[in-house]
Amino acid sequence: MKTTLPVMSAPRWGRSTAAVNQDRGAADSTSLCQPDRMAEYAHLGESLGTDFFSVREQFTEEQWERFATTRKFVDSEVLPGVGDLWERAELPWELIRRLPELGIVGEDIRGHGAAGMSPMACGLVHMELHRGDGSLGTFLGVHAGLAMQSIAMCGSEEQRGRWLPSMSTLDKVGAFALTEPDHGSDSVALETSARRVGDHWVLEGRKRWIGNATIADLVVVWARDTDSGEVKGFVVETPTDGFEATAISGKLSLRSIQQADITLTGVRVPEENRLVNARTFDDCARVLANTRAICAWMALGHATAGYDAALRYAKERTQFGKPLASFQIVQQRLVHMLADLTGMQLYCMQIGRLADAGRLSPTVAGLAKMNNTRAARRILSEARDLLGGNGILLEHHVARHWADIEAVHTFEGTETIQTLIVGRDVTGIGAFS
Repeated sequence: MKTTLPVMSAPRWGRSTAAVNQDRGAADSTSLCQPDRMAEYAHLGESLGTDFFSVREQFTEEQWERFATTRKFVDSEVLPGVGDLWERAELPWELIRRLPELGIVGEDIRGHGAAGMSPMACGLVHMELHRGDGSLGTFLGVHAGLAMQSIAMCGSEEQRGRWLPSMSTLDKVGAFALTEPDHGSDSVALETSARRVGDHWVLEGRKRWIGNATIADLVVVWARDTDSGEVKGFVVETPTDGFEATAISGKLSLRSIQQADITLTGVRVPEENRLVNARTFDDCARVLANTRAICAWMALGHATAGYDAALRYAKERTQFGKPLASFQIVQQRLVHMLADLTGMQLYCMQIGRLADAGRLSPTVAGLAKMNNTRAARRILSEARDLLGGNGILLEHHVARHWADIEAVHTFEGTETIQTLIVGRDVTGIGAFS
C-alpha cells in the first residue's frame, strides 16, 4: 500500500532557518539558541568552493554547467529550510519537483527525456546534492541511479520507451528492491521468488531498506525464478494487490527520505513487465557497479559541507579574545581534514575519468567508495567537534551530515564488504563466497 507524504507549503520553504527557529525558540534562555546567534552562523552551510589542488580546472563545459547549476540550487533553495525538514523527517517534495527543471534526472541515460550527463557530471551533481541534503541526493540516487538505470540497462527498447519518459519528468517515481531482511551483504542469496503462471509471474517474499518504496509508482523487484533458479528483474507498478510497503521508523540518518519494508504476497506481474535483459544476478550487479562509484561522490559532498562549515566557523568564532582559527591545534586539525578532503576529490576525479572512458571496474569503484566514506566520517567527526556545542545543532549544518554519512557508509556495500571484494581482486583469493 503506497503512502502519500505531506506536501510542504510554498511560503514556508522560502523562509530562512533562523526565521523558522525564531518562531519556535523565542523563549530559549541560552544565547546559543537566540535568533541573532543563529543568524550570525546561518551561512555556514554555503559553499566555500574548497579546491586546494585546482581539480575544477579539469571540468569540461558540460560538467561545469551541471555542477554550477546544482551548486546554485543547493545554496539558494536547499539549505534555507533543510534542517527543519530533517528534524520533522519530511520528504522535500518542492525540491524534488525542481530536479527535472534543472535537467539532472536520469544520470547518463540517453534519450527518453533523461539527463544524458557524462559520468563525471553525474558525480558532480550527486556531490552537490549531498552537500546540501543527503535525503534529497539519495532520493535521486534511488530513482535515477537504481530504478531508471535498471530499466535502461536491462529493459528492452519498448520497456525503456514505456517507463523512462515519465520517470525523467518525475511524473512517476521509481524504487529498487533487492535487499531482504535476511540478505543484505549477501544479496546474491535472495529468497524472494518469481513463479511463471501463464502470461504472468507471481512474486512472493519480503524486501527491506527499500528507498522511495512508500511513494513509488514503479518498483524494480529482483526475485529468483523458481524454475531456473536465476535472479530476474520485474517492474511492479503500484498500487497492486499483494504489494505492501511500510516505512521504517526510528531512523537517525537520512531522516527526510523513507526506507521501507516490502511484503509481496501473490503479486501478479505481467510477462511484459519482466526486464528482458535481467537474466542473472550479474545483470543486477552491473547496475550496482554504477551506483557504488556514485557513493564515493556522495561522501565527498557530505565531507565538503562539514569541512567548509568548520573552516568558516573557526575563522569567525572568537574565544579567549581571538578567532579559533588562530590556535595551532585548530589549524592542524583543519589541515588534516583538508588532506582527507583533497584525497577524496582526487579519487572522484579519477573514477570519473575512468567512467567517461568506459574503463571503471567494480573493484575500483568499491575502493573509492570504501576510502571516501571512511574519510568523510573522519572529517565530519572533526567538524562536529570543532564547532563545540554548536556542532550538534541543525542550524549549523554539520550534525545532519555527521548523521547522514552513516547511511552512505553502509548502503551499496559496507566498508567490510568492499574491502573483501578489493582484497579478492588484488590477491586472487576469495575470503567469502
